[in-house]
Amino acid sequence: MPKTSSMGRGITAVLAAGSRNAEGLPGGTVADIAADLGKDRSQVSRSLRTAQQEGFLARRDRYYTLDWSLLTDAQQLTQQRLQSDGVTALEGLAAETDEGCFLGVLSGDSTVTVGERVPASSNMVGSWLGRPYPAYCSDAGQALLWEESDDEVRTIFSDVAFVRHGPNTPVDVEDFLSRLRTARVRGYSIVDEEAEPGLYSLAVPIRDFKGDVVAALQVVGAKTRLEPRLEPSAKALVSWGKWLESTLGHAGPQNRP
Repeated sequence: MPKTSSMGRGITAVLAAGSRNAEGLPGGTVADIAADLGKDRSQVSRSLRTAQQEGFLARRDRYYTLDWSLLTDAQQLTQQRLQSDGVTALEGLAAETDEGCFLGVLSGDSTVTVGERVPASSNMVGSWLGRPYPAYCSDAGQALLWEESDDEVRTIFSDVAFVRHGPNTPVDVEDFLSRLRTARVRGYSIVDEEAEPGLYSLAVPIRDFKGDVVAALQVVGAKTRLEPRLEPSAKALVSWGKWLESTLGHAGPQNRP
């Protein structure tokens, strides 16, 4: 059996301390974590001390616990990278598709646009920055709820009336979930005249270093323009989406720019 590296042992110890925090416990002592891992106490003690020195763990009395400031710093960096590298992704995607491209985030049961690049040739008028739209029929809604369970989606929309905004707006939460399941298999969502008549869009979820969906990257245009170019537009969208995820620390190939 191959030996575990010192780095691997350190990560294992950090994860063990984090698991105790997740269970509502005040971290763990060397003896606690060694017992959890079934490892020698002296070896675990060295790993914990190293993790503390590197800033991954904090020690209070005899208890090792996650250093939440590290996670906070990482989350702040994610937001900064989403803004800066999001611009690069939007510009690159707009150049390839010649359509309006957007970054959206989830706010309650609505989506909000936080970034956009709209080529003049797309004939789109006005800005969507900061404007909320119902998630059940918005261009970004399915992508932003990509990792949520069916019950979580039902909870989000529990008090929402599914008002018709276009000819293909979902009629209820079960209709939305059916479309979401299809999108997951496809690898990207297609919102076909759900938000408004004649509007067609594609979107992918953008995940951060924790694997959480923090945004959606979208291509939006007139159905008569975008649907005939579905395949190349989807290919560009998926590629730029993977690149943006990689800049946020999510595991995966970095194909761009």
